[in-house]
Amino acid sequence: MSADLQVIGIALACSAVAALTGVPLLRLLRVRPLWATAGVLCVVPILAVAVGVAGTARAMFLSRHDLRVVLIVVAVSAVVATAAAVRLGRPVVAATGSLTRAADTLGDPAYQRADRIPTAELTALACTLDATHVRLVEARDRERALEASRRELVAWISHDLRTPLAGIRATAEALADGLVTDARTTARYHRQMLADAERLTGMVDDLFELARLQAGALELTLEKVCLADIVSDAVATVDPIARARRVVVTGRADDAVYVDADAAQVSRALINLLVNAIRHTPDDGTVEVRVERERGAPRGDRPAGPDDGRAIVAVADRCGGIPAGDLPRLFDLGFRGETARTPGDGGDHPHQPRIRSGIGLAIVRGIVEAHGGDVTVHNQRDGCRFVVALPAA
Repeated sequence: MSADLQVIGIALACSAVAALTGVPLLRLLRVRPLWATAGVLCVVPILAVAVGVAGTARAMFLSRHDLRVVLIVVAVSAVVATAAAVRLGRPVVAATGSLTRAADTLGDPAYQRADRIPTAELTALACTLDATHVRLVEARDRERALEASRRELVAWISHDLRTPLAGIRATAEALADGLVTDARTTARYHRQMLADAERLTGMVDDLFELARLQAGALELTLEKVCLADIVSDAVATVDPIARARRVVVTGRADDAVYVDADAAQVSRALINLLVNAIRHTPDDGTVEVRVERERGAPRGDRPAGPDDGRAIVAVADRCGGIPAGDLPRLFDLGFRGETARTPGDGGDHPHQPRIRSGIGLAIVRGIVEAHGGDVTVHNQRDGCRFVVALPAA
């Protein structure tokens, strides 16, 4: 046992001395390429084994011939092992270079995915870089779209604010210059100024509401309410606008549909949708409103229950349809659609100008998303259909 302990002690001492030489080498190579560090990591363990064997063999007082044989075997084995380690480690070095190049081009069109990754850790890093690249590209696209929508909004606000302001200024100047003297005309001018002022107030309120939504500062007072009651109140609010356009608002509601929502905010969103539908429906047309529950999907082994679905409000107009290219941007801030063509089975159909304001629908989306829902739009036979989906209570 004492001889074995002596061999262990000699081998441990010789190998430890050789292994400890790698510590200062690694410190010196901290700023060097990875292949240099990998080389040290490959050579130092082999050197420690070789020194341990050689030192132990020399201490055992082998014959000169036997000692030389052992040293030759150790030297040849060390060279072969070092070469094999360097060759086998080359893919790791190449993979790190590929990952570095990929990291340098994150978010750029010239981004190249790292390939031939030899280890699970580097594969996970490559997947992370790919996901980061996708997020950066999406963020850049969103930033560009947001900047474009802001420019469109500024242009739209500048144009639409100028109209009522010009009207107020013209009527005020006419009254101040004494161009209007009879009481009837004066009263009409005053009513026109009041109408323009109310229009400006509504636009400013919409901008303020939109700013709150974008800043995440909208405070919701949630309560369990019947969605049919909210829709009924919204329809009653827009009834004067519908009567003026001779548009009939019809509907069918399921009184058993309830949502946890801020009734005032949901009503505002529905009013915006209804006003939008009425304005873009030809005179003597029809706007249809439906309230129903969308049945949910099964959860695991349990079938879908009555509380798994969503509450749906659908508003269908007779606008003649929206160009397919405009549908994805309809709820974008500041977007204003082009001329809408009536969709059909083929051939040309008469069309009429349809301008959709880019602030009312943006408010609708903001309110609905603040409640955890979503709003979508698609064309149907003679118009389009807006669908608001809210989590059912």
